[in-house]
Amino acid sequence: MAITVSGVSFGHPGGETLFFDVSFRVDTGAHAALIGDNATGKSTLLQLIAGRLEPEEGTIAIDGSVRYMPQSIGQRDDPVTVREFLAGLSGPRVTEAANTLHEAESDNLREATRETGMALAAALEEWGAVHGFEIEALWDTATTDVLRQPFAAAAERLITTLSGGERKRLALEILFGSDAGVLLLDEPDNFLDIPAKRWLEERVRASQKTILLISHDRELLSNAVDRLVTIEASGAWTHGGSYRGYDEARSARNERLGDALERWKDEERRLYRHMKLLKQRALISDANASRAAAAETRWKRFVDVGPPPAPPSDQRVSMRLRGSDSGRRVVRCLDLQIAQLTRPFSLDVYYGDRVAVMGPNGSGKSHFVRLLGGDTIDHAGSFALGARVHAGLFVQTNDRTDFTGRTPIDALAPGGGSDETLMRQLARYGLAGAARLPYENLSGGQQARLQVLALERSGANLLLLDEPSDNLDLVSADALQRALEEFSGTVIAVTHDRWFMRSLDRYVLFRLDRRVGEAFDPDTAVQVIDDPDFVPGPGSFTWLTTS
Repeated sequence: MAITVSGVSFGHPGGETLFFDVSFRVDTGAHAALIGDNATGKSTLLQLIAGRLEPEEGTIAIDGSVRYMPQSIGQRDDPVTVREFLAGLSGPRVTEAANTLHEAESDNLREATRETGMALAAALEEWGAVHGFEIEALWDTATTDVLRQPFAAAAERLITTLSGGERKRLALEILFGSDAGVLLLDEPDNFLDIPAKRWLEERVRASQKTILLISHDRELLSNAVDRLVTIEASGAWTHGGSYRGYDEARSARNERLGDALERWKDEERRLYRHMKLLKQRALISDANASRAAAAETRWKRFVDVGPPPAPPSDQRVSMRLRGSDSGRRVVRCLDLQIAQLTRPFSLDVYYGDRVAVMGPNGSGKSHFVRLLGGDTIDHAGSFALGARVHAGLFVQTNDRTDFTGRTPIDALAPGGGSDETLMRQLARYGLAGAARLPYENLSGGQQARLQVLALERSGANLLLLDEPSDNLDLVSADALQRALEEFSGTVIAVTHDRWFMRSLDRYVLFRLDRRVGEAFDPDTAVQVIDDPDFVPGPGSFTWLTTS
């Protein structure tokens, strides 16, 4: 059940071409990732492969049945029930049979008549024909594992009552348990906490399905996939390995492309000079005319074939988070209890600390950084920022009301600077081409980079970052890590990104049992989160909860 993409081109109506002549193959049972800079068209390409869009040129072939999971699956404003949500993931025929059965059951429950009974019997027969009873058993397993409720209890819950991580886990459980031979997954790791990300890695590795996914999670790309398809320079190329060897492979490929292009240029110049020489000789003697014509034909044919592709230019993202000095103690929390999500805990954060705030979804991590950032969050106990501390908040969802309806250049203008200065800053973040677009029209990665630029311009010396790498492409995530290494100030970052986490030096853990602790190395932190029964070694962990 392979995926074959041949010479595919696509551009939005009235817009520029996103990519052209994209060709690659994902063999049966292979697990591949589609990567590239933000706004290069990865999600669009996945929709083309899923049949949601039609390519302008080229062909796409898939052997076997397909299931597609969009990045926006189960949005918070989607008013469907869990039953409708799960049915929609199970294929058109199952969806129709599930809806018919639910309607027949409801009609018969309201008023049992001969007609409603016959309709219910017919609906049950169709439900059996689509293997609905086996599918419903899968739904029951999924809701029990993810929501801790059997399907019968969870079926009529609105999907809006579930967290983003719960919606993603439910969808993934159904897709991996389906009879589909090919899965197309757009950022399946977004909104998943660390245990769920590790679960996803294991499911991908163990699956016999052909999988093509989009992800910016460097750990997932290193541990779960066996090839990377890169969209760049308007085309695509495939690295037959995981992310751990990707940089070296890409550098070697670009070096080969550069060498081949130089060889082509040298050969074109040689053929051109030879043609010119023979033409000059033909002016002296007609005996050289045929040789000159042959040389010209050979040169023209060579030029018509065209040069090999040039090495793609790297996306340059340069973040300059300068910061400034502050008092030695930056944050003090005394018996702080957040919105009934934590027990009271005490914590001191000092100038220069790089603190990772980790834990399962729903444990209070985002509430904590938002509280420190000045949002109104229900809490007890006390917290205080130190002397000369200027906090800046990065919002995970990119929900910035101060940016809504404004272009990037307009959003930055209140901080001062000429349009020329603002354009130079936007260019450093790879945003110059989006300077006049409304904030809502930017990709998630572009919105995230604009948020980081706003932090840079604010001069904040305490950065409160809620999942800062979640929407950033690989180049931007690396640029952010480099900028934080050079940042003069303090960082408190909520993160489920294990690659990013290892660049920090303190690990504060929020748990679902409402306790808060601190691990002194990243491996212990992950183990404490993964296994509630794990007993850390002496000196590797301490509880911060005070009661």
